[in-house]
Amino acid sequence: MSLKHYVIAQFIERFHTPPTFVVRAPGRVNLIGEHTDYNDGFVLPMAIEHAVWIALRPNATRTLNLAFVDFAQHSSFNLDQFERGAFAPIEYVKGMAQKLLDDGYELVGWEGVMSGNVPAGAGLSSSAAVEMAVGQAFQAVSGFRISPHQLAQHGQWVENEWLKLKSGIMDQMISASGVEGHALLIDCRSLATQLAPLPTHSAVVIMDTGTRRNLVDGKYNERFNECAQACRALGVNKLRDADLSLLENHAGQLDPLIYRRARHVISENARTLQACETMRRDDATQLGQLMNASHASLRDDFEVSGEALNEIVEIAQAQAECFGARMTGGGFAGCAVALVNREHANAFAERVLHTYREAYFNDRPSMPNDATPQLYVCTPSQGAQILTD
Repeated sequence: MSLKHYVIAQFIERFHTPPTFVVRAPGRVNLIGEHTDYNDGFVLPMAIEHAVWIALRPNATRTLNLAFVDFAQHSSFNLDQFERGAFAPIEYVKGMAQKLLDDGYELVGWEGVMSGNVPAGAGLSSSAAVEMAVGQAFQAVSGFRISPHQLAQHGQWVENEWLKLKSGIMDQMISASGVEGHALLIDCRSLATQLAPLPTHSAVVIMDTGTRRNLVDGKYNERFNECAQACRALGVNKLRDADLSLLENHAGQLDPLIYRRARHVISENARTLQACETMRRDDATQLGQLMNASHASLRDDFEVSGEALNEIVEIAQAQAECFGARMTGGGFAGCAVALVNREHANAFAERVLHTYREAYFNDRPSMPNDATPQLYVCTPSQGAQILTD
């Protein structure tokens, strides 16, 4: 059963009538451009088929009732009086409601069920998918429309102000604006986007290590603050405004750790722009080389990779059909991404998964009992949508 039909069935089971609307918003995988978004830089993600779905209907009250099927939770709050609570799935919904109310939108109460298959904590942006799906739900029942860019900015506000996570806007932008068949080069300062087609005969493979991280634990905010420290030392507003020449001129004045953090962001911006050009030239080989360089920079200069991520990336890079591979997402755990020969993508995925399990994963007693490494062959998906049934 598809997720669309699953949330419809769950809605009917709870409310004994079909939903008025179904909305979806995809997760994403970032091909290159990591930790550049909150530095006003460039990113190159694509929306994926894995998504969050909500089946819903408006109600005649000011109350929002939502069942989180995947967490076996049900939450509700009144749109006229609510406040921030302890971290939980409903906080994404409350945060989106608060931002829309602050901006003057008249919201209608609704009830629904939510389910998704974007793995939480894997670096595939499950949180942004929730935010964008909730934003679409509010638009559907309340009768207003805002642009994908505005919806993305609302989602970033939820992360930054409601959840106090200093993240950038990439995840929300690609979930809201994804285009089927393409990655998007996103300028995180202007929010301008450019289509970037995958090279011919190539495929993207997401490599889930089975490990998980929580960005709210402070590591992400720590990197954000280190980048801000680098900006002050270099005399720029954001690291987007610096180049390697400026960095080298100030190298003697920078703490070595701050120097490495800045070097990653500055060089990653350059790699991301180069990657978009290589995609337009249909050059999978160079794109793969840029991905490999990105991983090395994230591992050594920004220090946001992890043992499991490094292991699966090295296994992938050693395969003949692999053009390049790197960790993706916030880091420390979760997923990596590989660009491979499309004809051999399934064989690649099976081989890498087997090798990773045998060489690394199965020998780690510290892994959670429910940890499950998985590999997915992906194609670029459409962004967030409102469906009528």
